[in-house]
Amino acid sequence: MRIGILASRRDWHANALINALERRSVRASCFLIKNFVAMISERKGRALCEGHVLEDYDAILVRTIPLGSLEQIIFRMDVLHGLEDSGVKIINSPATIEKTVDKYYTSLILERRGIATPKTTVTESMDKAMEAFNAYGDIVVKPLFGCGGKGMVRISDENLAYRTFRALEMGRYVYYTQEYIEHGDRDIRVFVVGDRAIASMIREGKTWKTNIAQGGKPRSLELTEDLKDLSVSAAKALGADYSGVDIIKSDKYYVVEVNSMPAWAGLQKVSKRNISIELADYVIGKLNYRNSAVLTHM
Repeated sequence: MRIGILASRRDWHANALINALERRSVRASCFLIKNFVAMISERKGRALCEGHVLEDYDAILVRTIPLGSLEQIIFRMDVLHGLEDSGVKIINSPATIEKTVDKYYTSLILERRGIATPKTTVTESMDKAMEAFNAYGDIVVKPLFGCGGKGMVRISDENLAYRTFRALEMGRYVYYTQEYIEHGDRDIRVFVVGDRAIASMIREGKTWKTNIAQGGKPRSLELTEDLKDLSVSAAKALGADYSGVDIIKSDKYYVVEVNSMPAWAGLQKVSKRNISIELADYVIGKLNYRNSAVLTHM
């Protein structure tokens, strides 16, 4: 069994996964997703990365996809789709990644599944964006694509909203506006693997931003059954094999985001479970199940 890890760099997470897989006697390699080379011949296509033929791997675990131009992102996703079509198990699947990196698509899917998420207006019209601000009164403006809390701003002043939207208009950005929900500068991150919520934490921020990358501090949290069910439901709604589900609590619980390429270094500090081992065991289990199903039908 061979498992590859795709990342933007070989970091703590990639090393932790390689160690976890090797403890299970699985050969693991890490390579950088920006080094893809795709070849098409009369017989079949081949996807290469740093000398590795990716079709030779049983599974590819996507840790991170770095920022790039529209062409670069589309090409990387095309390669992942092609590998999946060739029979390589991609975790998370390209379809899931495409849904979760798009904040509008994520919000739409959650709402349609009956999962509470903040009121949201997405538009290309500055006038409609101002109408959304006036309706909500206090908003968070987010980039449609992004992670780690970067680029998010909270606006409760009409003049500031106007100037912000005018600047975004000049860059031809989409206005993704979301009603701000008071949450005491803290949120909940739940790490879901398969149909299990395996670890969780409270993230306490210095401001309303609670991301670890923005200075948030992790604190251990014992999950209730309600939070487990909510987190697993959100992950399933996006079709994720593993994910980090972000939840805030106000009058009720709201799912803010489902991250299909979550970091867990901060979470591991307050979790009793070895998250890398849990994820490695899940991937191995999926492959063993698929292989046994193939043998049964031969």
